[in-house]
Amino acid sequence: MTPEEIFVSPQWVKDRQKTTGLKIVDGSWYMPAAKRNCAEEFEQVHIPGAVFFDQDKIVEPHSSFPHTVPSPEIFAEAVGKLGISADDEIVIYETGDLFAAPRVWWLFHIMGAKKLHILRGGIAAWQAERFETESGKAAPAAVEFKPDYAADKVVFIEEMVLIAKHAKAHIIDARSAERFTGAVPEPRANVRSGSIPGSKNMPFGSLVENGGFKSLDTMKLLFEAQGVKKDKPVVTTCGSGVTAAVLFLALNMLGYENVRLYDGSWTEWGTVT
Repeated sequence: MTPEEIFVSPQWVKDRQKTTGLKIVDGSWYMPAAKRNCAEEFEQVHIPGAVFFDQDKIVEPHSSFPHTVPSPEIFAEAVGKLGISADDEIVIYETGDLFAAPRVWWLFHIMGAKKLHILRGGIAAWQAERFETESGKAAPAAVEFKPDYAADKVVFIEEMVLIAKHAKAHIIDARSAERFTGAVPEPRANVRSGSIPGSKNMPFGSLVENGGFKSLDTMKLLFEAQGVKKDKPVVTTCGSGVTAAVLFLALNMLGYENVRLYDGSWTEWGTVT
């Protein structure tokens, strides 16, 4: 995957808006402390034809942790109702900088969608071009999404304990340095501070620039500075599995072939271990 394949411009999207099979997805999400309702914000303003992917609802319903990856059946039913099939060309955007959209990209990726893009700069870049927006609820026609679940891209707690114990992989944490070291409290109640034993810290923001990624050369140097080599598997993690997807995407773009995401991330690890 190259930056040009993943990150697309507002003009690229506008030129293809009328193309059959192009689906536009608002994947915005913020930490609970931000007190923002992304579903309501979507109804106030969004790119024409877009649908809203609710990262708090398209999840495993019986999990006690946030954002737990849903079963292929639950995911397929939810996105099918959004009018999206696995064969569609999908563009994901968000209302913030590059933060939440990669998680939606990752979910579609592991569920079998092949033609996936992220709008560089999000809706702010779209509006900066003075392109049209619309308001109101989306009303897509339901379609069938046939999942092809790549379960090997996801790490759950039982395996994560073994990976950490036996140093079977590089563990890269996308949280801020202060959260990683435990210098500040975790934002979620009843979650202790700290990091997974043996993990390395790569704050996701250090990779982001202008609503996309920094150059591949720059990102390569950042990961190499942490000793992350291609001859060893990599597991990405963060607070609740959202910004871990930023690292997952960056590593894939750099050619790392064995990259997985620990879905429960620190919220789970800092609660149950």
